[in-house]
Amino acid sequence: MFLHRPILQTEVNVRNPDPTFAEKLLEQYGGGTGELTAALTYWTQSFHTEDAGIRDMLQDIGTEEFTHLEVIALLIEQHTRKANQEAQDRAFRSTLFALRGPGPHLVDSKGTFWDARYVNEGGHVVRDLRANVAAEAGALATYEALLALTDDEGSQKALRFLATREVAHTKMFMEALNSVNKLSDPLFGDLQPDNSVNVYFNLSSGPGADLRGPWNSEPAFQYVADPLQHEQQEHAGRPGSNEMEIIGNERPGAAREPAPRRSTP
Repeated sequence: MFLHRPILQTEVNVRNPDPTFAEKLLEQYGGGTGELTAALTYWTQSFHTEDAGIRDMLQDIGTEEFTHLEVIALLIEQHTRKANQEAQDRAFRSTLFALRGPGPHLVDSKGTFWDARYVNEGGHVVRDLRANVAAEAGALATYEALLALTDDEGSQKALRFLATREVAHTKMFMEALNSVNKLSDPLFGDLQPDNSVNVYFNLSSGPGADLRGPWNSEPAFQYVADPLQHEQQEHAGRPGSNEMEIIGNERPGAAREPAPRRSTP
């Protein structure tokens, strides 16, 4: 059961309305990183887990995202309806509101319709929680960009609250992953990885490209400085190894000798 009460988590009070900025706000209403996408994603994911606590968390956060959608809707409405006639006339001629009228619409800032393919759910709770961490990062980046595009104090206050909640949700998802011992363990499901799971291939090589860090160093990883030589050694004696060696010994960019022509009788 869903109930709606006109009580907002944060105040929405636009003092300097700008329909052009309202068009950018549509990104968080009908865009891929927007609040509708988040709400439907987390709600759908909640039915992928038998863990009652994680299910409850996903439904709580998903429902909260609907409240954030309302905040964005009110921001868009106030930025369009509160603008003086001159600002409306000027902005509406060059924005999506010229055709659709003031207020929110299920499109992003470029007018692309919201798409159910934005909903990122995969049927496994660990996979979903990791996707959610990335999704919240995308939303946070969008809010930071929006904050830099307005000097309206009322808009900044509301957007700062929404951005902060993205950080809070990220922490919740990370704690949920930690509760099932999957915060730092990349494996889940039934996969039995082969012996390449701890191998780092230095495939981007050259001046300034052979850099080292914890992502390619022992004890976590075996660093393969020359992947071509490594593969030749790995495939030595196997069927097809001669062909690999011939290809591997060619210099990059070297022209191959043309095949000899057949003599005509």
